[in-house]
Amino acid sequence: MPGTFASYLEKLENSRVWRSIFRSGRGTSTLHNALAIQQNVFLHLFPTKVRKRMLGLGATWYLGTLTLGTFIVLVVTGVLLMLYYHPSVPLAYSDVKDLQFAVSSGLFLRNLHRWSAHAMVFLAFAHMFRVFYRGAYRAPREFNWVVGVVLLLLTLLLSYTGYLLPWDQLAFWAITVGTNIASAVPLLGDKIRFLLLGGNLVNANALLRFYVLHTVILPLAAFLFLAVHFWRIRKDGGLYVRESEPGVKAKKTSEEQESL
Repeated sequence: MPGTFASYLEKLENSRVWRSIFRSGRGTSTLHNALAIQQNVFLHLFPTKVRKRMLGLGATWYLGTLTLGTFIVLVVTGVLLMLYYHPSVPLAYSDVKDLQFAVSSGLFLRNLHRWSAHAMVFLAFAHMFRVFYRGAYRAPREFNWVVGVVLLLLTLLLSYTGYLLPWDQLAFWAITVGTNIASAVPLLGDKIRFLLLGGNLVNANALLRFYVLHTVILPLAAFLFLAVHFWRIRKDGGLYVRESEPGVKAKKTSEEQESL
């Protein structure tokens, strides 16, 4: 049976349909595997080789990977919530209420989406702090640092736009206060507030705009900047790991002994 499956897999990889989708099949040489990664639309964003110590917990604490994981959870749970939710004033609150009390596993799904959003904001801040602390924003990685800042802003905007969707008192007044703060921006404040709300009040236009921003525009922008972020990591030589300077520890030790 294993031999039959192996022969079937070999025939599949040699078929014209398979070769039209995957330009390079499996191979034993390092060059062949590198070509397989470079010619794949998804895998080419990642490096073909990674230094072993870059995979250690102390290098990154996996904060970037955890942030990406929470984003994927948010996308999956958000799509499932969209199957039931209606972005309209008469139905929005009742839909959220039904999800919480009537729909099977609706409460679990909504809480998973909400807590993943909180976790993503925390992890994004922690990841940025870690990158800044280790000095990974320096050349030649300064452009990727800017991309990371944009991703952090998109994370905050995703969290903020999703706040209005339950259409309860907390959401209504939170958006009212937030947009009033935005209107205090010099010169463009009133225009920014009008653009966000689609008018001068938090009403059906605001709910629809926040829904489109939360489910379409901001996620697409996040996917685009994530792709650029991963691509720049590869182009900049992989993940940043601070190189230990030889002789520094010995010099410090000798200086301490002389002071004693």
